[in-house]
Amino acid sequence: METTQRQTYLDWLRILSIAGVLFFHSAMPFVSEDGWHIKNAETSNLLMESNHFLHLFRMPLLFFISGTVSYYMMQRRSTLSFIGLRFRRLFIPLLVGIFIIVPPQIYMERLAHGYKGSFWDWYPSVFNFVPYPKGGSFSWHHLWFIAYLFIYDLIFAPVFAWMISSKSNAFKQKLAVLAQGKWVYLLMLPGIIWFTFTSWDYPETNDLIHDGSYFVYWLFFLLAGFVCILQPKLMNSLERNRRFALTIGFLTLVMWEVMRWNKIEPQHEENWPFHHILFSYAFTALRPIIAWGWVLALVGYGKHYFNRSHKVLNYLNQAVYPFYILHQTVIVLIVYYIVQLRNESILSKYIYTVGITFFVSVLIYHLLIRPFALMRFLFGMKPKDKPKPVAEVPIGEIRSAATISA
Repeated sequence: METTQRQTYLDWLRILSIAGVLFFHSAMPFVSEDGWHIKNAETSNLLMESNHFLHLFRMPLLFFISGTVSYYMMQRRSTLSFIGLRFRRLFIPLLVGIFIIVPPQIYMERLAHGYKGSFWDWYPSVFNFVPYPKGGSFSWHHLWFIAYLFIYDLIFAPVFAWMISSKSNAFKQKLAVLAQGKWVYLLMLPGIIWFTFTSWDYPETNDLIHDGSYFVYWLFFLLAGFVCILQPKLMNSLERNRRFALTIGFLTLVMWEVMRWNKIEPQHEENWPFHHILFSYAFTALRPIIAWGWVLALVGYGKHYFNRSHKVLNYLNQAVYPFYILHQTVIVLIVYYIVQLRNESILSKYIYTVGITFFVSVLIYHLLIRPFALMRFLFGMKPKDKPKPVAEVPIGEIRSAATISA
């Protein structure tokens, strides 16, 4: 039996994923080693470690959930109708982001590096269409996720349409075989193999053109999400085997961290007496295994514990997308000033960044986006529900009903 009704645990996981993105990006100005748009003078190795952990599975989880969203959006829609919907929900907000939301981030970075002009003096440089960061001001920054998702849905729309139709019934029945035992975890293999043998040559860039390894890697999570919601028995298997997935994610994470902290990794071959090309590939494979383990565990635990609604869920579910679009710009605007404070600890700066970013982003959404039809359209939201008209009851009928009840 196909799943046509939206599952609430997926909405909760999506909300938690965006919350994770908030904590991740708020830490970036303060983490060691990793570069970012604006950096604090002092940085933290421990914040770097927590960000490394989050980065392993935060985007894979979002792409997995996005695959389930694509499934629900395909319901009762043709291929062209689905593409039109994704154009409105993804491409329009991406354009808004590139020309309105992202430019303040680039401008504040320019100020941090010595630029003296006003924002309006600088802003026309965006329309030179010279890519950032090579001297240009044209970028999608954190909105690369939206761009990739739009391209995935554009390419796979015909496949998705076939998969939800009755023409694929035989395929769906074959998928059900994976729900037996722990065979569902075979879905991990294509992504693990691809990442292991391509990520050295094509490191993550998020610029699409030079991002060959990760562009396909993220896609495997989206397709897994679509397939698992297409065949509900697979989701049931993930729920049933959630402890197994968490064990995989936990043990491989421990192995990865022990190797990193003891410099037993390809970058430190001098400390590894048995270094070999096979070891390098095995170490590289740990990263996608960790990601898949944690993603599938979170989906399984989410299905088991979060598949319940709450009166606040609808509000949060509408808010997360505009919040995602806004949050990094708010962070950059805030930390430009925060990093200039010399007598505050990294922890206090980080906590303040998280709190103020949440406060400002939520209020922008609640006051300036949610109430207005145009703003909802520009930020990829559904049109506001129209209040249902109250049926007028003739006075005579009211009197008759009152007489009967008496």
